[in-house]
Amino acid sequence: MIPDLNQHLPDDLPRVKEFFLARQPILNCDQSLVAYELLFRRAAAGPANVIDDLAATASVIAHASELGISNVIGASLGFFNVDAAVLMCDFVNFLPCDKVVLEILETVEVTPELVARVAELAGQGFTFALDDVISHSESLQKLLPLVKIIKIDITGMSKDEMAKLVSHFGKSGKLLLAEKVETIEQFTDCMDLGFHYFQGYYFARPVILSGKKLAPSQLAIMQLLSLIVADAETTEIETAIKKDASLVLTLLRLTNTPAMGITQRIDSLGQALTVLGRRQLQRWLQIILYAEHHKGSHFASPLLQLATTRGKLLELITETLKPNDRAMADTAFTVGIMSLMDTLFGQSMNEILSQVAVVDDVSDALLYRRGYYGDLLKLAEYIERIDKTGTLLLPTLKKLNLSIEDLYALQITAFDWSNNVSGIK
Repeated sequence: MIPDLNQHLPDDLPRVKEFFLARQPILNCDQSLVAYELLFRRAAAGPANVIDDLAATASVIAHASELGISNVIGASLGFFNVDAAVLMCDFVNFLPCDKVVLEILETVEVTPELVARVAELAGQGFTFALDDVISHSESLQKLLPLVKIIKIDITGMSKDEMAKLVSHFGKSGKLLLAEKVETIEQFTDCMDLGFHYFQGYYFARPVILSGKKLAPSQLAIMQLLSLIVADAETTEIETAIKKDASLVLTLLRLTNTPAMGITQRIDSLGQALTVLGRRQLQRWLQIILYAEHHKGSHFASPLLQLATTRGKLLELITETLKPNDRAMADTAFTVGIMSLMDTLFGQSMNEILSQVAVVDDVSDALLYRRGYYGDLLKLAEYIERIDKTGTLLLPTLKKLNLSIEDLYALQITAFDWSNNVSGIK
């Protein structure tokens, strides 16, 4: 068991219950998920302090070690911001070197002592990245031989400016990661320039294509969801599923994931439907819609991860706040997972809601972020964009009457569940 490192921290360091946690996806050129950057923001911090009080990062590392990194990042890598104080202390050694990338912040003063420490940790197997690079300064050159990944903040950069940095660092054989990629156009430019990895929420932005039709597999699932909402006969639902062999296989695979908590193996469609019931079947069909979209990568789809994390987090929060109302928890899950279907289908949310029946509370949340479910959805979105919307978290938590500590614990559970569902843990 990993010791409670918080016991050994100075009294003036904040404890984990004072932090907000976010994980931001990092994608490769195939648009598959390869890593998460873990961000921790002090609840009382201003909008500029994305990680936060870096003197307190040791307590964050301690807690991350205790809860088990794999619960948060699954089989992916985890990127951690570090400053000189953290690098020079022993707490960094409590992170598994094969599971993390240490990001050296651009504000770190590059001293001979720091270079020696980075060399020592690199010799132990740690991988290093330079964070928020916007130029190639002389101080960076001292660390360059020890660094594998260069993170370039593309905010406000022209394509020519990015090209110069790519050319400079590319000659050194470094892997290039574009961060703050917010639009498809920016992603395309970065791909053209030769970046290897991409961080930002461009993949979750809906690109509405006029007259776009659903793929046959997606259409079949939407029709099945309509049958469930209409309370059709079980034989009719089973017959509809059997028309699509790939859907049967996908459903069986998902029902056998650890996230289901079923000890017996499910080997047939009839057995799956019996074990699942209507409520769970509806849930898994919603998940499969995202899986169908990214079939070639064993569910390592960032959109699937984001949708399932949102759905589970909203469900868990509702179970906490409304412990005697199972129907509200189910509705919260539906709101979370449907919230990215405009991106998934390339259709407006209005058009999607015209194809599948939902209650007014769900449509109000999805279209206008109104009502209880709208507040939950806003909370999830604020967490995801913690570097931009972190100041909105506390007021939203207070409105919902949810503590930071409870939110943190529910996030860990949601991350773990999503990792299992997506088949990447």
